[in-house]
Amino acid sequence: MNLRQIEVFRAVMSAGSITGAARLLHVSQPGVSRLVRHLELQLGVALFERRNGRLFATPEARALQVEVDKVYRGVRHVQDVAQHLRFGAHATLRVLSSANTALELVPRATARLLARFPDAQVGFEALPTREIVKLLVAEDADLAVSSAPLEHPVLDLREIGQWRLMCALAPGHRLLAAPVFDFDAALRERLVLYSPEAPQSQVIDRWLAERDIVPRRAVEVRSGHAACAMAASGAGVAFVDDLSARSFAPGRLVLVPVPQAPAFPLLAASNTHRPLSTLGQAFMQLLDEEFAALAAPG
Repeated sequence: MNLRQIEVFRAVMSAGSITGAARLLHVSQPGVSRLVRHLELQLGVALFERRNGRLFATPEARALQVEVDKVYRGVRHVQDVAQHLRFGAHATLRVLSSANTALELVPRATARLLARFPDAQVGFEALPTREIVKLLVAEDADLAVSSAPLEHPVLDLREIGQWRLMCALAPGHRLLAAPVFDFDAALRERLVLYSPEAPQSQVIDRWLAERDIVPRRAVEVRSGHAACAMAASGAGVAFVDDLSARSFAPGRLVLVPVPQAPAFPLLAASNTHRPLSTLGQAFMQLLDEEFAALAAPG
């Protein structure tokens, strides 16, 4: 049976007559009669008994109706999904991010996306940079947000904004008592540092080298949020990206701007071979808006 036969058969069963079915389908009565006869010949069974100008469904027709109704519901579901594709409904989006953008930026954009598209679903993971690149290249994710450089020929990169390092100290730290914050003195404190490949390490190493300071390595961490926690607990002074720093619990940490701290790009990335869906495009727009809100003074 094809979809047209299913539609006509269901209409006849629903209306109880050829005339009623033709009226439901807005077609001619002879056309419906021909299609029903052809269907009976094709199946090799009588679907209707004709008595006194009326149709009576046979047991075979009623058995067939059960299955036809299942197919019809499936077709309606497909039609509904197709109709709502442009609105992002019934869609899924897989988002990857670096650790610092997973703290506020991506969750805020995700919440707004789901408020706009309540039937959509988002899969989210915070991963190291190399894993983000690997999954995007393999088309196992739709898009990513990264504070570290992403390098591969198939990646389409767009700058959302920029991030900078701030100095993070525990409340009551002695350096905070001075009328003017002594940046060089902060570099001579016990430091919470990062792995050598982290972007933060390159900047901090340059600051130390320019001042001929031998670092006092207290703790090595792999994320800005961990650096914030160490600094808040008094383990050392940390230089933390502002995305991580501003998401940390207020009152547990004092943040001091670093003079002339370099700016690093915050990137949104997707695969050029996998164009973004309506949902993905909306998410990109929300990332721009939420980053602007987070970066706004106050």
